[in-house]
Amino acid sequence: MSTFYEEVGGEAFFNDFVSQFYARVATDPILRPMYPEKDMQGAALRLKMFLAQYWGGPSTYSEERGHPRLRMRHAGFKIDIAARDAWLACAMGALDGMQMPDTNRAQLREYLEMAAHGMINSSENHSL
Repeated sequence: MSTFYEEVGGEAFFNDFVSQFYARVATDPILRPMYPEKDMQGAALRLKMFLAQYWGGPSTYSEERGHPRLRMRHAGFKIDIAARDAWLACAMGALDGMQMPDTNRAQLREYLEMAAHGMINSSENHSL
């Protein structure tokens, strides 16, 4: 029985997805200020390791960083509805650029939506 990680192409898939995601983040007016220039590559590496591990790949993320504790790790950032929507737009844009089976695409889309909704930690939203 294969894992999602194997089904979508393993490390190469997650490298490509994260690269496409961060190319979008780099030009997003809401998200870009959340990433210090000196840490963009580090953030990309952490996301790639996390997603790979979550979907059945190597456990490098936990070995290097411990339990993911996503909400705690993002607590220092104001994540409101606008930030969630910007993050989702970047993630879905990256997902649209990936070659993968429809079943896996639906699984990843559902996870990304759930994760984005779970990161909201601020009710401030100046765009409402």
